[in-house]
Amino acid sequence: MHVRNISFVVAATLTASAALAQQGVPGEHFIENWDGDFDGAVTLAETETKRADLFRMFDMDGNDSLDAEEYGLFDETRRADMDANAGGARKGPMRNVEDGLTFGYNDVDGDGAVSSAEFVGRSADWFAGFDADADGRITPADFGPRP
Repeated sequence: MHVRNISFVVAATLTASAALAQQGVPGEHFIENWDGDFDGAVTLAETETKRADLFRMFDMDGNDSLDAEEYGLFDETRRADMDANAGGARKGPMRNVEDGLTFGYNDVDGDGAVSSAEFVGRSADWFAGFDADADGRITPADFGPRP
C-alpha cells in the first residue's frame, strides 16, 4: 500500500476512535487509544503491545526497522492525531508521552534507524515517565497536576 494511503488509513482510524473521547480531560485520548482491555487504565503490558502494533503499522517494507521516511510518517500521523483529538497538548505529562515516541528517544544505538527491539524495549522507561504514582497503571490521575 502506498505511504500516503497508509497515512490516511491510520489517521482515519485514530480519528474515529478518538471521536468517543471527551475533550478536556488530560490523558483521556491517550488512555482510550492505549487501554487494550478498556478498564480505564493502561498497563505496561498494554503499552508494550501498542508500541509493537504501532511499529508494525509503520514498518512499510517489513524489514523490522523504521527508517527516516517511515518514522517521518509516524511523526506526521501522531502529530495530526494529537492536534485533532487531544487539543495539540504537548506539555506536562503529555510532553512525556510525546517525547517517548520520538526518533531520538527510540534510536537507542544511534544508527539512524529504529528496530522493533529498540522501540518496544523503551516501553518500560517511557511508561515509568508518566506513571506519576508508580502504581503500574496509567489513569487520568497520572495526567493531572504534579506535586
